[in-house]
Amino acid sequence: MTSQSAKDAQIEIRKRLAKRIGIFIAEISLLVVLAVISLRFGSVRFSTGEIINALIDGSDSTIRIIVMHIRMPRTALAILVGASLATSGALLQAVLRNPLASPGLIGVISGASLSAITIMLVFPALTALVPFAAFIGGLVATLLVFTLAWKKGMSTIRIILAGVAVNAMLGGGTSLLSVLYSDRIQGIIMWLNGTLAGKSWDQVKLLWPYVAVGLLVALLSVNVANSLQLGDEAAKNLGVRLNLARTVLCATAAFLAGISVAVVGIIGFIGLIVPHVSRLLVGSDYRFMLPSSAILGAVLLVSADIVARTVFSPIELPVGVIMAVIGGPFFLYLLRKVRGYGQ
Repeated sequence: MTSQSAKDAQIEIRKRLAKRIGIFIAEISLLVVLAVISLRFGSVRFSTGEIINALIDGSDSTIRIIVMHIRMPRTALAILVGASLATSGALLQAVLRNPLASPGLIGVISGASLSAITIMLVFPALTALVPFAAFIGGLVATLLVFTLAWKKGMSTIRIILAGVAVNAMLGGGTSLLSVLYSDRIQGIIMWLNGTLAGKSWDQVKLLWPYVAVGLLVALLSVNVANSLQLGDEAAKNLGVRLNLARTVLCATAAFLAGISVAVVGIIGFIGLIVPHVSRLLVGSDYRFMLPSSAILGAVLLVSADIVARTVFSPIELPVGVIMAVIGGPFFLYLLRKVRGYGQ
């Protein structure tokens, strides 16, 4: 009887693994299809055949220039940023054991925003430093949250409360600058709402090494993330050093979100929405959920960018606005669902 039970368990594990592999293949296929659609659609639309012929031809035709130097880097950037933000949110939800956790919770978004806006409004001659300033601002805000949350170690509730306080203060600073420099605010509206417009291969080359490092660290931390989900006592019994684990995972999440905000501006909700969708598809095991989140984050942002370019064409909307329209209702649904956990 025991032997039969073991065989049944093995069969169930194999079925689950096969299902997850099938889901991964479907997610990657969907991403490829959306990438092709992203190359085709915009203010000017091309067929797949026209794109292929232009790329093979090698001449500097209009189609080749648009696809190679405008749409390809934009699509690549959407994939990198979407994967980064989704992975960041997944890590934070493991660390804080809170399904409402997202990169904005630990101050990355508000810190990066305040630093970038300070440069663009107060020191417009230094606009070239905006990505660096946004990245540093996000890191400083995260360190501030950690410092305020530290009291003989860090607890989940203190991190959340510190994050709320820091976000409120930094958000107030951003609003103050917007009022004081209202005559200049129009020039940064697109960045404030998150945009992939006007990006080139330079931004892709700048971003991808950092994304690769951040995702690698995240993937190497999946066992720790799984342990943290079990609670502090269970994680301790498994040999996890809680303070170190939380610090490393939060720092990785801040790094991935900070570099994304630095390049494309403020794009919300990806880190909140995608991990939940991924859990529904592949379960809560971070060995599968984290890679799935990265792929689905890329899928979501590429999709949002396609919508931003085409819905009101030739007018282009900031992709952050599209994400807010998608994410707002989902967040309300999530609040209702989470409140019901204890009932």
